[in-house]
Amino acid sequence: MGKPNPKPSRLLAYELLWQVNEEGAFANIRLPELLAKSKMNLADKAFTTELAYGTLRMQGRHDYIASKYVDRPYTEIDKKIVNLLRLGIHQITKMRVPEHAAVSETVEVAKLVAGESKASYVNAVLRKVSTADNSLPELAELPVLQRLSIQYSHPEWIISSFYDQLKDWANVEKLLDANNQPTLPDVVAWPGKSTSQELIDLGATGISGFKNGVNLNVIPMSFQPIIERRAGVQDRGSQLVVENFLATLETGLSWLDMCAGPGGKAAYMFNALLEIDSTAEFLANEPISHRAELVKRVVNNSQVVSLDGTDALNFDNKFDRILIDAPCTGLGALRRRPEARWRKNLKDLKELVLLQRNLLASSYELLTTGGIMAYVTCSPHLAETKGQVLDFLSEHKDMKVLPIQEVAGSHEEGVQSDGSVQLWTHLHQSDAMFMALLKKVG
Repeated sequence: MGKPNPKPSRLLAYELLWQVNEEGAFANIRLPELLAKSKMNLADKAFTTELAYGTLRMQGRHDYIASKYVDRPYTEIDKKIVNLLRLGIHQITKMRVPEHAAVSETVEVAKLVAGESKASYVNAVLRKVSTADNSLPELAELPVLQRLSIQYSHPEWIISSFYDQLKDWANVEKLLDANNQPTLPDVVAWPGKSTSQELIDLGATGISGFKNGVNLNVIPMSFQPIIERRAGVQDRGSQLVVENFLATLETGLSWLDMCAGPGGKAAYMFNALLEIDSTAEFLANEPISHRAELVKRVVNNSQVVSLDGTDALNFDNKFDRILIDAPCTGLGALRRRPEARWRKNLKDLKELVLLQRNLLASSYELLTTGGIMAYVTCSPHLAETKGQVLDFLSEHKDMKVLPIQEVAGSHEEGVQSDGSVQLWTHLHQSDAMFMALLKKVG
């Protein structure tokens, strides 16, 4: 066999898979770094992104396919082989790559990263896959949860949590499919620093119903208003949350963003308040210091602190408005974070639910009478959303839900009968954000 000669696009995609799956890297941070160092042209960079992100999303399905053709339990297969098989199977089953090229190009990567004998093994398995029926007709015989888990490459516990809310398997299937579709980034024009019209003039597309939101079809870090920190990448679901909360505005209030890192919502709130109420006071808190530094890049430094938000005694003042954008499982952002579905489990959920409860309790202590807090998660899991709100209200009799539909100027999307908001990726083209406004009635 000759000297390995892998295509840079496939080799870089493999490197990302390895770093994300085996070393804990975050794809949305690591991939731009790898691409910036490479000498590939734009078309090859786009191919690499599609291949790497797609493989990470669909690797549950790819593992199911591969396990049919390997000669030992899949858990015992060398991790390099596993990631190479995922890469090859994605090209064979989910991309427009000719099968012979999908196999041969993956084998070239295998020769370089894993050696000749493992490359031969990868070659043998991929050749079998390339001649098989990869529509997986046998899944029709399985219980619905198992079928959807394999077909759409989501862990079963996550699918169950979606069903608990949507109560309809057809809707769940649409959501799972939406989570697997690549999406272009949304951007917010920060009031006073840029306008949506300026961004549209530079080639972005406006988002209907959003004053400051646009969708971008270029890499955000090549977009001048973002480079100049006059606009930020922000999913429309997060923009909606900020706009709903700002709709509760009265002049001269004090505002706290309790969990501000990495700074998207804080930047939007900070700039909007500068424009619409110069008498407002704004403070952003982020307990993790390196994330607090990110917030300082987009919010005035003197208005950013790094305190433990679960202890109200850390703060000197009370606030009229508190945004609790609570740490959560992130199950609402699976389409934007390709590896997120494989990272979280039920143990994480339990720990996060406790943290969310403690943040709500301390925010209650910090809220003025008549004040409003917004409890927000980027997750639709009932334990992190309605369950938290019900528990909190049962323990704090002077708090009540302020129905979003009663707030003039708020968005209509996702409003539920109890006055909270639950967005869904397949319905609103956004992350599946949850939001409840809670008022201290005194």
